[in-house]
Amino acid sequence: MTTALENTTTGPGAGPAAVDVQDLERTYASGARAVRGISFTVRPGEVFGLLGTNGAGKTSTVDVVAGLARPTGGRVRVLGHDPVRERRVVRPRTGVVLQSGGLPADLTVEEAARTWAGTLSRSRPVGEVLEAVGLTAKLRTPLAALSGGERRRLDLAVALLGHPDLLLLDEPTTGLDAESRRSVWDLVRELVATGTAVLLTTHHLEEAEELADRLALMHAGRIAAEGTLDEVVASHRAEVRWAAAAGRPPAGVLDRGEEVREEARHVVVRTDQLQRTLSAVLAWAEAERLVLPELRAVPASLEAAFLALTRTTDQEVAR
Repeated sequence: MTTALENTTTGPGAGPAAVDVQDLERTYASGARAVRGISFTVRPGEVFGLLGTNGAGKTSTVDVVAGLARPTGGRVRVLGHDPVRERRVVRPRTGVVLQSGGLPADLTVEEAARTWAGTLSRSRPVGEVLEAVGLTAKLRTPLAALSGGERRRLDLAVALLGHPDLLLLDEPTTGLDAESRRSVWDLVRELVATGTAVLLTTHHLEEAEELADRLALMHAGRIAAEGTLDEVVASHRAEVRWAAAAGRPPAGVLDRGEEVREEARHVVVRTDQLQRTLSAVLAWAEAERLVLPELRAVPASLEAAFLALTRTTDQEVAR
């Protein structure tokens, strides 16, 4: 990024929580329960990531935090205020990038940015923000002629015009190419360094690993795991797996702390000591002259934790 965007926040962790969500519930008129009693906080100067599959409840949560919908239950405070009842206080301090923008397609980039800036009581210089997101060369380009990545960067520029203390990013890089995605990541890091709090929803695990200081895995409207990346990864053990047709080791081959089960067509061993477990499995197979088809050693990772948690059945969620 060519231009530093300053923020008046005093730094990471300063002041009260930027977002405080307690026991949030959101049920639609159809009776569908999108959010089922979740709690989390976002601190100034940090990125908090909400990860989940489609339908996990991420966007429904962001809509409430942004003041676009009322909670069915629980309590939400944004910068110390109710985002619905005190919207006039909260909105000028909040930047929002939703999954789809609503700017008229016949405006040019500069016209769209200046139109939005005119609605703000306090706006950054339009040229400065457009330069920061790499759109200076597109000032006279109609929005209809922008690429998906350029349109997404304009959405981000609009969100930044009002000096946000809180930035809400709902799937901000969906549809972007790798270069554009990394440009957005760089800009987010720059903003966080100045004290802006960021609530990020994404289903891109790499994006969460790159940006999030803390994160929560959502599934079926609930938070299944929360913490730093290391803490969430630690919630899922490493695995050694092979085709079940080859059989499973007898008692004594593996330590008692290792979990052995059959899942679909595979024998799966979950362990906290991947190297030791793999060595024991290979030694057993060698001694028995067995070939272990589809043998894989899967270290603990965010992807492994994510996939394990999202395998939760609807019956388990209902309990």
